[in-house]
Amino acid sequence: MGFTTIEHNVDLCVVGGGLAGMCAAIAAARGGSKVALIQDRPVLGGNASSEIRMWISGAGDNNNRETGIVEEIILTSLYRNPDKIYAIWDGILYEKVKMEPNISLLLNCSVCQAEMNGKRIQSVTGWQTTTQRWQKVYAPLFADCSGDSVLAPLTGADFRIGREAREEFNEKTSQETADLQTMGMSCLIQMRKSDRKSTYIPPEWAVKMTPEVIQFRKPNMRESSENFWYLELGGNRDSIGDTEEIRDELIALAYGMVDHIKNSGEVPDGDYWALDFLGFLPGKRESRRMVGPYIMTQGDVLSGGIFEDTVAYGGWPLDDHHPDGFYHLGNPNVWGQTPAPYGIPYRCLYSVNIDNLFFAGRNISMTHAAMSSARVMATCALLGEAVGCAANIAREYVLSPQGVYDSKLKLLQERLMEQGCFLPGMSRTVSEVTQNAVLTAEGAENIDNLRNGRDRNNRTYGETENGTVLVLGNAVEYTFAEPVQLSSVHLAMDSDLSRKTLPGDWIERGRVMRANVLPDSPTMTMPKTLLRSYRIEGIDEAGETVVIADVQTNLLQCVNHPVCGKFRAVKLIPLTTWNDESTEKVHIFSFDVK
Repeated sequence: MGFTTIEHNVDLCVVGGGLAGMCAAIAAARGGSKVALIQDRPVLGGNASSEIRMWISGAGDNNNRETGIVEEIILTSLYRNPDKIYAIWDGILYEKVKMEPNISLLLNCSVCQAEMNGKRIQSVTGWQTTTQRWQKVYAPLFADCSGDSVLAPLTGADFRIGREAREEFNEKTSQETADLQTMGMSCLIQMRKSDRKSTYIPPEWAVKMTPEVIQFRKPNMRESSENFWYLELGGNRDSIGDTEEIRDELIALAYGMVDHIKNSGEVPDGDYWALDFLGFLPGKRESRRMVGPYIMTQGDVLSGGIFEDTVAYGGWPLDDHHPDGFYHLGNPNVWGQTPAPYGIPYRCLYSVNIDNLFFAGRNISMTHAAMSSARVMATCALLGEAVGCAANIAREYVLSPQGVYDSKLKLLQERLMEQGCFLPGMSRTVSEVTQNAVLTAEGAENIDNLRNGRDRNNRTYGETENGTVLVLGNAVEYTFAEPVQLSSVHLAMDSDLSRKTLPGDWIERGRVMRANVLPDSPTMTMPKTLLRSYRIEGIDEAGETVVIADVQTNLLQCVNHPVCGKFRAVKLIPLTTWNDESTEKVHIFSFDVK
């Protein structure tokens, strides 16, 4: 008697289905690995899901926006979810994982056991509440993207928790001695404004907002940036073990904030706001941080993160929240600008003492101070994609995570850039076939930029324009001296990384979802700069035209179209953009072949 155990054998087991885990699983699956993605919730997205509703932040604008899989997800939402509805958003996240044939998705499954073989993880086992079954996953590689680093206590992986003493890493913090305190967690609310008044009767146990407590946290319902992040507690307690008690206090705090908005008389138009959502699952900022061969510090962030093994980047400010959270009688956070973008090294993404363990997300190898910047979700998504790509290389060459660093680091960086992941200051290696071809395009500007290996403009490249302006309907063509065997066509487009062509204010343009809903909240559009339809053609050895790609509704910033055969020429014909207004030209960054 007892519960059934279902066994899975995969190439990579990813624990945690937030953006980091999703991007790790998707990247690995698309590279040919069989992946099991274990998520302890019924939905994907972690803090970005409908259960928590924190919006996705990252390195900011000025062409620092994160690309790769996270940009693919966001562009898909702009197209299919223009009114920013969470029921649609959850479905998009689910689809991105579920539609990958190489991913086995295990939802509602909490990992609680690990089987070790020396310094290697052999399997992990989780309890799936919906099926009342044990799910056991065997894999040569594992990735902890759980946020809380659940595999650390199960495997003996080295980890840190809390704040380091200032002198340990020579950081510019107020922390003279080390402690176990962290940033807190939040149960968020979402308000909706209508054209009619409504009443609100708070529960008796709701926290009453006192003037001294709320003086630094007064809600500003006129600002689209108001997302109630400061409803925060728990940093001065056990950020894992005390979560249930902290959740109870956070809910009482959240209902009290709604009472303040509705009934205090201090919030303009309070009568017209109604509670639309209150999250009963706390969104966490910090808990365990794994230890890798390198621990990234505040100094690394402030110096720009110049590493030979950069595989991702950050740029969010040093945003350290006081452990006392809402009840700290002072500013809730300390804010310090960073030199966005700054590099994050691969050595922070795998364990120093468990041979086959990767990790990605807010739990990577970094100090508390560095984590205050690198913890935001768009950055975590980049870290996940880097881990997924590294896992593919480890599988292909039968390497450990450390082995990838030792012998395949450049390959990892090249593959990330090829998939659209920007690495500050680095350029893709463009094939000799492309470099030696004759390139022509009627009416084009800066045509040779198409093969410079730089898929965006960014300050780390200097002030140089890396893109090309093409005339819609006119082909840009590579002609080869003799027929060449090709495997793919790389295309990097302009998805308006500063989001200047989208409607609304800077928050509406920059965040894929919104906090509060107004009657006139804008309906979003696709970036007007993005190429909407195009055709790629090849001229084969016999002189016949072969259609390589015919795309009518493009939702990607970067794409690699597979091709097989020998060709005398390859041409791109840009047809339309997402600009509804009449336009004759399009700006793109790269068009090259290999």
